[in-house]
Amino acid sequence: MSADMRISVQPEDFDIGAEIERLKGGRTDLGAIATFTGLVRDIHGDKVIKKMTLEHFPAMAEKELGKIGEQAKERWPIEGLTIIHRYDELYPGDQIVLVVTTSHHREAAFNAAQFIMDWLKTDAPFWKKEETEDGTHWVDAKASDDDKKDRWG
Repeated sequence: MSADMRISVQPEDFDIGAEIERLKGGRTDLGAIATFTGLVRDIHGDKVIKKMTLEHFPAMAEKELGKIGEQAKERWPIEGLTIIHRYDELYPGDQIVLVVTTSHHREAAFNAAQFIMDWLKTDAPFWKKEETEDGTHWVDAKASDDDKKDRWG
């Protein structure tokens, strides 16, 4: 059976429960569902975040998310996966990203979800601008995120 894959780059919020149910699809052979939900924090370093704006190139973003989903499917026996990444103006507490993986076994589901998130943090074509009391600034990539991605080889 081919793995079900849903990729979405959208301004709208998402419903985690609905996304999990869609992937389950009434199946009883699945042994694991791993999820990661990223949230907008209200603080970054010593700065209070008022708002975050995410920009992207639409066709490029979906294509790149699809590529990483395919890589995860090649590495682990994933039965289904969902990657949703939001863009536009987001506020502290808002959901920003969702990764859901399903498999017959937990290790594959966990590893695939972590692999996808490590890649999203470094190579996904999104640009984040934070608004603080001191003005706005673009968020730079962190070397520690690159190190996490590099462990996957």
